[in-house]
Parts: sequence; C-alpha cells; structure tokens
Amino acid sequence: MSGVIFAVVYVLIAVVLAYRRAGLRDAAIAYGALLLLFLVFGPNSVTGIVILALTAGTLTALSNEDLRRRYITRPLFAWYRRVLPPISETEREAIDAGTVWWDGDLFTGNPDWKKLLAPGAPALSEEEQAFLDGPVEELCAMVDSWKLSHELADIPPEIIAFINKHKFLGMIIPKEYGGIELSAVAQSEVLTRLLCVGSLVGNYVMVPNSLGPGELLLKYGTDEQKRHYLPRLASGEEVPCFALTAPLAGSDATAIPDTGVVCKGTWEGREITGMRLNFDKRYITLAPVATLVGLAFRLKDPDHLIGDVDDYGITCALIPHETPGLELGTRHAPVGQPFFNGPVRGKDVFVPLDFIIGGPEMAGKGWRMLVNCLSAGRAISLPSASNCIAKCAAAATGAYARIRRQFGVYIGQFEGIQKPIARIAGFTYIIDAARLNTAQAVAQGAKPSVPSAILKYHCTEMARQAINDAFDIHGGKAVMRGPKNYLAAAYEGIPVAITVEGANIMTRSLMIFGQGAIRSHPYVLKEMELARGEDKPQALAEFDRLLFSHVGLTFSNAARAFVFALTGSRNVRAPGKGRVRRYFQHFTRLCAAFEVVADTAMLTMQASLKRREQISARLGDLLSMLYLASMVLKRFEDTGRPEEDMPLVDWACQTLLHEYQTAMHELLRNLPNRIAAWKLRWMIFPLGRRFERPSDRLESQVAALLLREGPARKRLIDGIYQTPASTNPLGRLCALLAEAEKMEPLERRMREAVKSGTVPALVGCELIEAAARAGVVTAAEAETLRAYDARVMDIVHVDEFGFDELGHASPRAAQRRSAAPESVAEAVD
Repeated sequence: MSGVIFAVVYVLIAVVLAYRRAGLRDAAIAYGALLLLFLVFGPNSVTGIVILALTAGTLTALSNEDLRRRYITRPLFAWYRRVLPPISETEREAIDAGTVWWDGDLFTGNPDWKKLLAPGAPALSEEEQAFLDGPVEELCAMVDSWKLSHELADIPPEIIAFINKHKFLGMIIPKEYGGIELSAVAQSEVLTRLLCVGSLVGNYVMVPNSLGPGELLLKYGTDEQKRHYLPRLASGEEVPCFALTAPLAGSDATAIPDTGVVCKGTWEGREITGMRLNFDKRYITLAPVATLVGLAFRLKDPDHLIGDVDDYGITCALIPHETPGLELGTRHAPVGQPFFNGPVRGKDVFVPLDFIIGGPEMAGKGWRMLVNCLSAGRAISLPSASNCIAKCAAAATGAYARIRRQFGVYIGQFEGIQKPIARIAGFTYIIDAARLNTAQAVAQGAKPSVPSAILKYHCTEMARQAINDAFDIHGGKAVMRGPKNYLAAAYEGIPVAITVEGANIMTRSLMIFGQGAIRSHPYVLKEMELARGEDKPQALAEFDRLLFSHVGLTFSNAARAFVFALTGSRNVRAPGKGRVRRYFQHFTRLCAAFEVVADTAMLTMQASLKRREQISARLGDLLSMLYLASMVLKRFEDTGRPEEDMPLVDWACQTLLHEYQTAMHELLRNLPNRIAAWKLRWMIFPLGRRFERPSDRLESQVAALLLREGPARKRLIDGIYQTPASTNPLGRLCALLAEAEKMEPLERRMREAVKSGTVPALVGCELIEAAARAGVVTAAEAETLRAYDARVMDIVHVDEFGFDELGHASPRAAQRRSAAPESVAEAVD
C-alpha cells in the first residue's frame, strides 16, 4: 500500500466515522481493524504502523472516561474558565430572554425539516377573520392619510372613538380583562393593514399592543394591577406609552441615568414609603397623548428602607399622567411622519412602591422583564411594518409599471425596470414568509428572541430596498408629495423602522450572532454555566459529557459539509419535490458548514470575538440567510406548492444562497487564524463557489407576476388595504391594473394601425379620437378607452400646491385641492 493510498484510506475512514457520528470506542475499533489489516496484508511500513497504533491507542484512551477526565477534560476545563469572556448581568439577562425555536435546529447543523413543517399553514380563527373584514376594513376606510398627517397631525375624535369601541388597543389583552385576545398571527395581519393608511393610526394601535405597559402587566403585574389597568387599556380609557430611552442612553439602555430613590413621602395626605423619581426621556411614542406612563429607571435604596440592597438596578413602574411633577404634552417631529412621539420628564415625582409593575418584589428586575417581552413583541411589530411597506411597494410598482407608457410600451417591459421589480417581489415574499411563520411560532407559545432580531434587521432592510426600488421606478410620481402619492409615507417611515427596537447596525453587529451563539447553540450556554459554577466533581463530569458531544457534533458537521459539497448536496435527505427539494438539500449542507465555522470562530477568537463586530455580523448573516430560507420554503409548502409562485421561491432561495456564500467568503477572508480559514474554505467549497444570483430570465419571470392580475400577485400583496376609495390612491391603482388587461386588445389594435399608417402616431385621447375616426375602434370602444385613459391620467398626475415664502402650503392652495369625502360611505363609493 503506497503512502498516498494509505493517507486516502486513513482520511476516508475518519470522514465516514465523523459523518456517521461514531463514538470514540467505535472509532478505536475501526482503526484497530485497519491496523490489523495493515499488519497482515500491507507492506512493512513502520510509519504506517506507528500512525495507526497511535490513532487506535489514543481513541481507546479517550473512550476511557476516567483517563479522559483526568488528563484531557480537567485541563481544558481550567483553560476554559480562564479564557471565557466576561458577561455582564445585562448581557446575561438578554441571553436568557426568550426561548429557542427553529434557530436551535439551525445551530445543530442538521435541521429537522419535518418539525418545521409540522404545524402547517398559519391561520386565523373565524372571529379573527371577521375582525379583519369588519372593524379593520372600516377603520382603514375612515382614514384620510394625507389629511391626518399633513393637515391635522392628529387623529380625529371619531376615529379614536371607533378604535376604542372595537378595542383595537386591547388586541393582546385576554377577554377576561376586556380585550379581544387576538393571536400573534392576527395581530400581524391587523397591523399590516392599518399601517397602509399611515403612521398616525398605525402606531397608535401598534404601540399599546407591543412592548409596553399592557404586555408587562400581563406577564408581571400583580392581580390588583391587572384588574385595574387591563380593562381600561383595552377600552382605550387609558392610552399607554413606555419611557425607556434617555438622551445619553439609547442602544445602551441599561446605562439610563434616570433614578428612583426609596424614601418617605406624602401620598394622598398620608406618609408612606415610596420612590422619588427624576427622569428625562425622549423618543417616546404616544407620550403626547398618553394617560399612563410606563417608566424604566434605576432604583436605589440608600437608607435600606425596603431591604439590604443599595442599588436594585433597572425597575419598571406605571405612572398616571396626572401625577404631580410628571411632564407630558410636547412633541417631537419625526421626519415626514407626525405620529405621536415626544419627551417624558419628571422632577422629584413621588409615588408609592406599589406603582412598580409586579409590586415591590419586582424591584430591580425591570431589564429582565423588558428583554423577555421584547423577544416576542419584536417578532410582530416591525416585521408587520416591513411587510406593509414591501407589499405596498410591490402592489403599486407592478400596477404602475403596467399602466405607465414610455417609448410606445409600458415601462414594465424594459429589462432595466424588471430587475428592481423582481427584487421588490422577491423581498416581499421573503418578508411575508418570515413574518407569518415567526408570528405562528409566537402564537404557539414561543418567544423566539434570536429570530426576532433576525427579522428586525433583515425585514426592515429588505423593506428599505423595496421602497427605494419603487421610488426609482415611479420617478417624479413618487417624489412629489400630496394626497395622490401612495409611496411617500412608507418611504418616510423607513428611518423609524431601522432605528427603533434596537438600531439595525447594533442588531446585526452584536445581537444576532452574539445572542444566538450562546442562546441557540445546543452546548455553549450549558458549558458556560458549568464553567462559571462551582468546581465540583459532577460539574467536571457534566462538562466532559458536553465537551465531547460538542466536539463530536462539530467533526460530524465538518464531514457532512465536505461530503455534501462534493456531491452537490444530492445525498441529503430532504422533503419537497423537484427544485424545492434541491433547496432543502443545499440549505441542510450550509447549516452543517455554519455550525463548524461558528464553533471555529468561537474557539480561535475566544473573548476577542465580542470586539470583532464585523466577524460577528457575518456569522449573524449566515444564520439569518439560513433562517429566512427556512421560512420561504415553509411558506411555499404551507400554501400547497402553487406552481405560479415557483419563480418567487427560485428568486428568494437563489438570492439567499448567494448572500450566504458571499458572507462566508468575506468571513473566511477576514478570519484572524489563517490556517483555520484555509481549511474551512477547502472543506466548505472544495469545488469552488457555485451559488449564483438569479438570472435575467428568472428576474423577468418574477417581474411578470406583478405586472398582471393573477394568483401569484394576489397572494403576494394580500393583506394590505386595497379598497379603491377616494382616500386610497393605492387601491385605485390596483383596481386599474385589471382594467389595463381588458384594454390591451384595443390598445394593440391602435398600435398596429399606427404602424400601418392608418392613424397618425399620437398619444392619449388624441390617438383614441384618431382611431375612432378611422374606424379602428367603435364608438363604444372609444368611449371605454377615454374613460380608462382618464383614470390612468388621474393616477399619473401629481398634486399641485401654492407655496408661500416659508415653503408651507398656503390656505388658498388647500382650498383649491379636492375636498375630502364627508363620510366613509362617500369615500368607499
């Protein structure tokens, strides 16, 4: 046996053993058998005998638990304790927040696709669907977005009364407390639709049903607090806000300088032990109209009036708006969207200890409360907003590119425009799939903290790209503000979406992988807890078990990733059929590669990984691409594998595969340990990089789905407000798309007449009149074409204003604009 053959056989056995995740004893037997065969049939090679003997002997020794723990595990345990990066109490609480869901499967490197697909499609109850079709649709019809945002900067009393009557502010509140108790899926559907009619009403409903007093009370409030406040919040009698952000404490929310000092004071005419609060908050949504303020502050007890602790830490309390010293009422002016947002201040505000959410025993537990609530709430609010933005961009751009003509053809026929249309459609499909399936997990009891961070960053970024693409295609139509502009509100809302609930830069750089590597990994958190605990024999035994299980997982995934790469993933067991099955196979392979790379980065960089944010961000990108692709594939399976949607699935999966590949390439190029990086590259891409971006042909197919009425377009934009009311230009545009298809034969007949010289080369009504005179179209057809052309021009035209020297619309210009409908019925009519 030559040296080359020996090396190949030796490595092949190692790969097979690792691939099958054989135990140490089985591996020792395998190499012992090879040694015996080598001695009997092989050449007299001392080197080969020594290598095989050492391998079999080492594996045999490692399989002996006592020897392994004494000479291997104990030194490694001591080393691990030394190099383990310090974790603050704040970081620990963030890591402990929420639950592990599908992200845990991705970290194993071998996701159980059947488990993901088992729940089936997310669905609404009959009651929830009735709420969407009834009160939600009615509320949307009541809203004149331009009037509310640009003339009133306020919500009229009749709309507030409607919101309160139908308990929109109580979607998360159980029926026993007077709420309507919608599922997370239903909440997301409601918010998607309401946000279509503007930020004022959308945020007014979204914030009380997201992170704030309502959710905190549900999870942590005392029975008395729940009985008193929850019915009032559900009915709108109380309007809540939550004050967390301070001028010098934004992303680092735990550094808030706002304080509460336990002291004696007078409350309602009697002396009690309470808290004297001093705080200065900003960017607080609903603060200008709030009647109940949730407040985060640092509680201190220097005189030990309630215990032996000097500084309890972050605490959450509820402060009624009429409390002396509390300052509300002024407003910030968010860019382009005057939703209610403002500062909250207080000077020497004295309140009882019972104002702490959960009572005095919850003092100092505010940060844990907040991050636990954020784990679920962040999976609903901003993904719903992103879903609305992307779907509006898709609905509008597809229709506009079909009715808007240049150079004699509708602009959607140009390849340069088809590419961004395809990007809008593809990102919309990804956002909708991720939003809906993650909401389903929340509805089933999960608190997916890592997936919620993935959605927060990637959904808002994809929505930003979608609305930018929509603006590029619409040109001046999107740039000019006014009641006819159906894109400006979404465009102006993007800076808010990427900033709140964890700024996007921080979320990508620190949170997705920083939290996921510890929280979602099957072994890391348990290993860390053991290393930080007491050095007891049982701790060493448990660490030994975890360590060698961890090592076995990594070696197994390394072998699987390598074999899958060589075979093009064709030997991967996966669900689905045809191309979809291939995507399941590819992403299974890339899951295995991700686990190996993540473990290698943590092992080689150790504590420095926290400081290398670019590396952490790319690891987060790898995890994100896997998660988003999983959601896309589940969405396709849940909807019954409609063939019409296949171009969208192809585009989404090919884009996510390519983005994964790019992130992996950049990660390995910048990994500090160059030997490890070279080995990983050879293992993951032994045949080179193969995942290409979607082809021009595929992008044309995807764009075509938005340019015509059909089941794929209907599914893609379903959930936004499309009623063609006078106050909903997007609805009128979508309705016009169906007419455009009916007019196509008549328009084709006129174009052919122009080419033959029967009628002159004119446009619009002039062409219609010329065609009628020449007998190309009948009088009835000409009348139909004129009516259609009028509706097209109504959409294409932009609003005109008179301006004074300050650049504000003058009263006379406002009078010249079309009057708003006097009633909801008139608007719908």
